Amino acid sequence: MIATMKQFFTVLGGMGTAATESYIRLLNQRTPTTKDQDFLNYIVVNHATIPDRSTYLMDHSQPSPEPDLLEDIQQQSLLKPAFFVIACNTAHYFYDDLQAAASAPIVHMPRETVKSIQTTYPDAKRIGILGTKGTVTDGIYDEALLAEGYEVVKPSLDLQERTMDLIFNDIKGQSQMKPEKYHAILAEMQTQCDAIILGCTELSLAQEWAPDHDFPVVDSQSVLVDRSIELGLKLREK
Repeated sequence: MIATMKQFFTVLGGMGTAATESYIRLLNQRTPTTKDQDFLNYIVVNHATIPDRSTYLMDHSQPSPEPDLLEDIQQQSLLKPAFFVIACNTAHYFYDDLQAAASAPIVHMPRETVKSIQTTYPDAKRIGILGTKGTVTDGIYDEALLAEGYEVVKPSLDLQERTMDLIFNDIKGQSQMKPEKYHAILAEMQTQCDAIILGCTELSLAQEWAPDHDFPVVDSQSVLVDRSIELGLKLREK
């Protein structure tokens, strides 16, 4: 009899690869373990060649990432994971179509992030969004925030351009950044809101590289890690 992995989940990653690596590293670090067998069962799809999500949302004449995402969902569904996670905020623009094609629930990263604010910053009312231009402009977080009664605060045009420069030129392009550049973005955003959502996994990576707990950040990838562990551990109870 051939043994197969059971009670596992699938991670759709590669958007970008360094951010996905950060998700996996934090997932393993935070999972309570005393031996190899305590770690969670999961499959990582590091589909690095998926077209850029924000570029497409800003210009629909550019290649769409949706066909590749759908193909990944369909391929992985054949393996019957218990749930999916998508390690990219902007990709959640396609969430409804992806969920319709999936054999199991897809954890909704933006919704889980917004739900976490009540615990981490219970008095917050004005919530700022930092992320790619696609995520911010297309309101990937807006519906969930408004549904919970929060006021949505978007960055200025200049701050958005500086954030894009940090994400694409520094982190995606060079796999490095200057902490002061990241912290300056947070400091400016903090003047306008009570809490700041890091709505891009590269910003989550920046937070891992240069944490500063003086800023009221809500780290979407960190929230996704914790939710993944919670769901993954529940699988073992079945």
